Amino acid sequence: MQIPEPVVTTTDPIPAPAPANRIPTPSATPPDIVRAAYMELIVTDLAASRAFYVDVLGLVVTEEDDDAVYLRSMEEFIHHNLVLRAGPVAAAAAFSYRVRTPEDLDRAVAFYEELGCRVERRTEGFTKGIGDSVRVEDPLGFPYEFFHEVEHVERLAWRYDLYTPGTLVRLDHFNQVTPDVPRAVAYMEDLGFRVTEDIQDEAGTTYAAWMRRKPTVHDTAMTGGDGPRMHHMAFSTHEKHNIIAICDKLGALRLSDVIERGPGRHGVSNAFYLYLRDPDGHRVEIYTQDYYTGDPDNPVVTWDVHDNQRRDWWGNPVVPSWYTDASLVLDLDGNPRPVVARTDDSEMEVTIGADGFSYTRKDDEAHGFKLGNTL
Repeated sequence: MQIPEPVVTTTDPIPAPAPANRIPTPSATPPDIVRAAYMELIVTDLAASRAFYVDVLGLVVTEEDDDAVYLRSMEEFIHHNLVLRAGPVAAAAAFSYRVRTPEDLDRAVAFYEELGCRVERRTEGFTKGIGDSVRVEDPLGFPYEFFHEVEHVERLAWRYDLYTPGTLVRLDHFNQVTPDVPRAVAYMEDLGFRVTEDIQDEAGTTYAAWMRRKPTVHDTAMTGGDGPRMHHMAFSTHEKHNIIAICDKLGALRLSDVIERGPGRHGVSNAFYLYLRDPDGHRVEIYTQDYYTGDPDNPVVTWDVHDNQRRDWWGNPVVPSWYTDASLVLDLDGNPRPVVARTDDSEMEVTIGADGFSYTRKDDEAHGFKLGNTL
């Protein structure tokens, strides 16, 4: 049987229409971003969230007090990858990126001030373990942070006596929901991100894009929908069997209801995945086995929005909450940002039901496949 190729892979992706309200490209040089480094979440029950991320998922406590818990993954050497901070409304307070040099903080200030964004800088940092930092309300309404100076802590990569079957080893990426994906992609490209994969229709409308700074599939993804909201953050494991072990542990603890979707394998990114919801409903992905993207001519992978294998390679349905639920984000004063409804074409409007599937093989005859024929 000939296996069909489900995607168009090209160094020249299908051109999308230029966004009508494109964010102006600043003349200022953007900061040199190294990677997605940490997420700050506001949680309404700190003890319950600590139990979920530490006792269930196995993240390591670096430091904690009555108001916050600072957590890291096993291979991390900076102070934290996740801050849980107690507050009245569950939300994402900061999408935080490490930059290459201290001078990149000056570049971040100039870049965002030219865009007319609100910018705050604290030489003592906004969280423990992080030095001079810049936080902005970016043009899409997200709270972004940039930092270079960090407190180093013990990297636990060799502490196999502390490993569990489902050990989380790295923070991998964020996923953001925004009403205008082409506008978001153009802005992120100005910030220095590159598209590795995207989802388009025949007219060139972009529904989502995966964008990276480190040489993997993404540090963040821009997903179309009502926003600004945080769709999920993702931690990596070494192997897919680690994800199965997490599922087994959740079952043994009678916590399988926190599993929202998966386990499965994405078409987009080729990664093995599991999606969980924490006590406040924040979505966390457990993720492994994507691919290297660091070459300068790394080809962009474009998926047809109707292809049912882009979300799940095995053809499993996507639950409705995947498209509707996401976390609020905060402004720099700690207030929830208003959510703007998406008014242009949305992914939900071009899918069958809520699962996002239209076909597996767009042209069965072209691929030499007929129902009942195992060629």
